[in-house]
Amino acid sequence: MTIGWLDLSAGASGDMLLGALVDAGVPLAVLSAAVAALPVEPVVLSTEQVTRHGLGATRVHVHAPASDVHRTWADVRGILAAAALAPVVRDGALAVFERLAVAEGRVHRVPADEVHFHEVGALDALADVVGVVAGFASLALDRLTASPVALGSGSARGAHGVVPVPGPAVLELLTGLPVVAGPVPAETCTPTGAALLAAHVQEWTTLPAMRVRRVGSGAGGRDPEEHPNVVRLVLGDAVENAVEEPSAAGLLLETNVDDLDPRLWPGVLADLLAAGASDAWLTPILMKKGRPAHTLSVLCRPAVRSAVADVVVAATSTIGMRVQPVQKVALDRVQDSVPVLGGRVGVKVARSAGQVVNVSVEFDDVAALAGELRLPVKEVLRAATAAAHRAHPGASARLLDREGE
Repeated sequence: MTIGWLDLSAGASGDMLLGALVDAGVPLAVLSAAVAALPVEPVVLSTEQVTRHGLGATRVHVHAPASDVHRTWADVRGILAAAALAPVVRDGALAVFERLAVAEGRVHRVPADEVHFHEVGALDALADVVGVVAGFASLALDRLTASPVALGSGSARGAHGVVPVPGPAVLELLTGLPVVAGPVPAETCTPTGAALLAAHVQEWTTLPAMRVRRVGSGAGGRDPEEHPNVVRLVLGDAVENAVEEPSAAGLLLETNVDDLDPRLWPGVLADLLAAGASDAWLTPILMKKGRPAHTLSVLCRPAVRSAVADVVVAATSTIGMRVQPVQKVALDRVQDSVPVLGGRVGVKVARSAGQVVNVSVEFDDVAALAGELRLPVKEVLRAATAAAHRAHPGASARLLDREGE
């Protein structure tokens, strides 16, 4: 499995991502061909080798003629639809610009189709988006991961005047994703960069376990004294069983509650799972003054922390909660189904080092089938478990076979 990881500790922009792709081995010709397919004025890409705090990096320059055209989302759709691009590149670029249009529309309180892109509708932004999408398409990664993205701080001047940093559109685009201010008191993530990240990054994490094959560094135009202004793209092969190594994969939210009607707890747990929690559970405890109570524990991904916390506050009587990062050891798992007594039952199969180590049946499926057949649930469960182990023989299945000899 080929994976990539973006180091976004310096933020991100379209030209920085272009530079990282080229420095990581994507031929400039691949990006240039995609840009040249756009039915607009000629736009040319060139590269320059630069250093940022002593680190070598590639900077990609986008040479576009001066233009004061303020294109709408509809204009950009027409340009991309008429371009002689591979479907994966056209669709990817459309998805990025749609994110931009929706975010700008929310910021300016206008429908997305009425948004005038200004900076992000310029020729260089079209080249950035199409070039980056074409570059990632050429890499054909199985998974792209990234660190939290640094957004900067302070203020900046845009088409509408002075705006705070992080910019409103950037925050809209990265809502629900992990971000930090970073060390540089300036804009470090552009709307174009944010839209490209939101569309391409599949997991936000520290550097995942991999055998590194290539590292590409893409430089931005500025060279601030606080931090090297580069995006690093690390490419490699996923290490077998890497999913079994601990990683900072989630958050644990906890709160102690001693005054909630216990009949409400099942609904609270169901609402938390519906909000995106990976798991939620209760632990009976004894609080001060001998009060019986419960600790509510919720495991979730950082991306859904806000939604999960909102449910905890709204559905319980808590006045606060503890939040801490947790490490997770996760086996490789797949979903399957097996035939049981004329019906089918879902099965979850977990592997370690390619070997099946756990097989479990979906109890809800078992109960539903038992109801249809008017049989005791325990009988259907026994048949389903046997069928699951026959379909996915592993260590436990071999033990069962030996007992039957």
